[in-house]
Amino acid sequence: MAKVCSANVFVRLAWPRQILLLWIAATFLTAGGLAHSQEVQELSERPVPILTGSAGYFTNVTAGENALAPVVMPVILVPIGERWLVESRGNFSAEFERPKGGGGPYGGQVEKNLDYLQLDFIANPHLTVTAGRFLTPFGIYNERLYPIWIRDLQVTPLIFPIATGSSDGVMLRGGFPVSSSVNLNYATYFSTASTLTAFESDRTVGGRVGFFFLRPRIEIGTSWQKLLQDERTQSEGFHFAWQPSPVPLNLRFEYARGHSGSGYWVEGAYRFSQVQVWNSVMRRTEFVGRMQQFFAGEGDVPTNSDSEYHLPHSNVQQPDFGLNYYIKDGLKASASYGRWLGKRNYNVWSFGIAYRFAVPLGKLESQ
Repeated sequence: MAKVCSANVFVRLAWPRQILLLWIAATFLTAGGLAHSQEVQELSERPVPILTGSAGYFTNVTAGENALAPVVMPVILVPIGERWLVESRGNFSAEFERPKGGGGPYGGQVEKNLDYLQLDFIANPHLTVTAGRFLTPFGIYNERLYPIWIRDLQVTPLIFPIATGSSDGVMLRGGFPVSSSVNLNYATYFSTASTLTAFESDRTVGGRVGFFFLRPRIEIGTSWQKLLQDERTQSEGFHFAWQPSPVPLNLRFEYARGHSGSGYWVEGAYRFSQVQVWNSVMRRTEFVGRMQQFFAGEGDVPTNSDSEYHLPHSNVQQPDFGLNYYIKDGLKASASYGRWLGKRNYNVWSFGIAYRFAVPLGKLESQ
């Protein structure tokens, strides 16, 4: 799936009334933000562009087949004044394997993808208007957990290809307090069909809404997407996240259903920071467990996508276990084991290291 198109493509679009509703909502929310903007004090320093992202090198062993998997995910952030931001992320990855039979050197191709290239306008504290190529706001994994530095397990969930990826079009997103103890966050978008290289996308409309309960630190939300071409199928999702205050634990759950199937994953990550034995080592160690299932649907699983991720063709379940060790700020080592249980059963191993970087592309200047 993809996001931004060239200007001449946008000119020829015949957008449906869904996008008109988006712009009407943006107009009202933006008007409310103009009054608020007069109260915002000027920043003491002028923001500068930043190059950030993550890089990693992993060894993946699937059903006994070994693959070397380097990956680099650079992110560029370019602020324009106080309200505009250009942001983009690339993805350079590969899986180098030996020829069938186990002999010879490792070889393969490097895949290059443009995850997003978008222009953000911060209308007010409750609304950001985005145009271009953006990550499809469906569920929580695609936008929040996909980067290799953030993932607790490097193996992506089975349901990840359902209604995720990138979209080309317009998105409205933001959040606001519903009460003193509940915040609401939302995202709604329209994506156009595009076959441009690096900007591939489907014509879809959808959104996500979530409620975050401050005291128990729980988020509950739902997602929806409608395909406006071909079979005009629909996808739905549900997510849950909990970070209990007394325990260094992250609990996450996500369910998704689409034309080609449905499934879920539930994951827990516990940091051993409260363990007193070998505390200098244990506080840097994290244990992760995940259980997931996929149930094949009536629709055919797409096989002509350029994405490296594809849905299974039959019912599958897979338990995964892993360890992360945070060597220092910005550097962690990861190892995991999983067992694919379907028509064919096999082990899934992953070992590697991930690095996070951030480099300012200029000097801070006082306004």
